[in-house]
Amino acid sequence: MTSTHDDFVLAIHGGAGTILRSKMTPEREAAYHAGLRRALEAGRAVLADGGAALDAVTAAVMALEDEPLFNAGRGAVYTSAGKQEMDAAIMDGRDRAAGAVAGIFGPRNPILAARAVMEHSGHVFLIGESAMNFCRARGLSFEDASYFYTEQRWNALQETLAMRNSGAEDQDESRKHGTVGAVARDRKGHLAAATSTGGMTAKAPGRVGDSPVIGAGTWADNATCAVSGTGHGEIFIRYAAGHEIASLMRYAGKSLEEASRVVVMDMLAPVGGSGGIIAVDHTGAVSLPFNCSGMYRGYVRGDNVLRTAIYDEPMVEFCQG
Repeated sequence: MTSTHDDFVLAIHGGAGTILRSKMTPEREAAYHAGLRRALEAGRAVLADGGAALDAVTAAVMALEDEPLFNAGRGAVYTSAGKQEMDAAIMDGRDRAAGAVAGIFGPRNPILAARAVMEHSGHVFLIGESAMNFCRARGLSFEDASYFYTEQRWNALQETLAMRNSGAEDQDESRKHGTVGAVARDRKGHLAAATSTGGMTAKAPGRVGDSPVIGAGTWADNATCAVSGTGHGEIFIRYAAGHEIASLMRYAGKSLEEASRVVVMDMLAPVGGSGGIIAVDHTGAVSLPFNCSGMYRGYVRGDNVLRTAIYDEPMVEFCQG
């Protein structure tokens, strides 16, 4: 999917390892497509007005964090201790500026916490209570526990814990791959990436996945590409998934699509790295590969057509305006 003109592009994901087709109702499927479209429109509006890729990915991820269907912000999953711990990262392709947070609970939009770290802290990564204190000092909006509670996520925790206690293996990919993300190229050719997550259902307290790790689940560099990942975070970290795609482009001369597929299909999949990535490059090309049952995803260009998909299927097109 390559751009034919010097225009903007925004791609998003709402997590890989989607609900199995056999359990997906038409109503629920429609709700996911609608949630993806709202996020695409939030980012598209920024880019169409000549805005920066960094602002577009921020807006798109905020929309996904506000949507309880996705595992980030309001829809975050629970740890094994029944708490919610959220991670997020953002990166600017112009100069590789980056910000990340991990293990936070309270800020309404964790992606704004990550951006505040990038722009106001002098650091790249803040965690836990120190990150929370920083967010309070910056005046970020906070919500109480009731805002972040969803019955679906709480029930998923109880089911997962029950399976663990019985010794059963959890085959539900959607419990392991919940993440949201956005990547964009603006009209000036600048790239940016943002990723946010509640992590894995019933994860150990303090566990941090790939989403806030720069070079693993989040990466952006104008010279190559912007990447946001969703999948088995431990594997994505060990194989530096986002940076590996950029390296294959920079040093091996591969196209975005070639590099993305090599990493997702040939590098991650054989070692248990189930999941997928969204990526855009400096030419406006888009790549959305995944190696599992599905990935909530979509993209939009200057033609204002919002394209979304869940499984391995043709995208649903919705013309905005």
